[in-house]
Amino acid sequence: MGKSVSTEFNEEVLKAHNEYRKQHGVPPLMLCKKLNREAQQYSEALVSTGILKHSPESSHGQCGENLAWASYDQTGKEVADRWYSEIKNYNRQHSFTLGTGRFAVMVWKNTKKMGVGKASASDGSCFVGDRYFPAGNAVNQGFFEENILLLKK
Repeated sequence: MGKSVSTEFNEEVLKAHNEYRKQHGVPPLMLCKKLNREAQQYSEALVSTGILKHSPESSHGQCGENLAWASYDQTGKEVADRWYSEIKNYNRQHSFTLGTGRFAVMVWKNTKKMGVGKASASDGSCFVGDRYFPAGNAVNQGFFEENILLLKK
């Protein structure tokens, strides 16, 4: 039996993350069933509200999280590329800034596992939520320098 659409999407998101992580010299992420389940449930909740808003778990630092919305069915690579494009705004001198958090959590060295969720609304729009563990983007002194490695030449 072939892979389900969600399995293919999840693996595509994971592959794109790990390609970017490799460029930064950090270990690859592994998909986690529990995080996949949580990310899927939250993506479905986003569809029901129609509002792109971080989860309480993310807001309380229990996991890292990336969210995406589009008016069409997004591919996993497209979503990951859009998040990673924030690298253009990243400045090592200022650590965390708005407009760089999605990039930073993707390549955070100490993050080991991720989960992916995707849900479509009746109008064809698509919500994607990724969960990361351990959470990244810790603003403690030195954490960004330790976990966001420069691109390897």
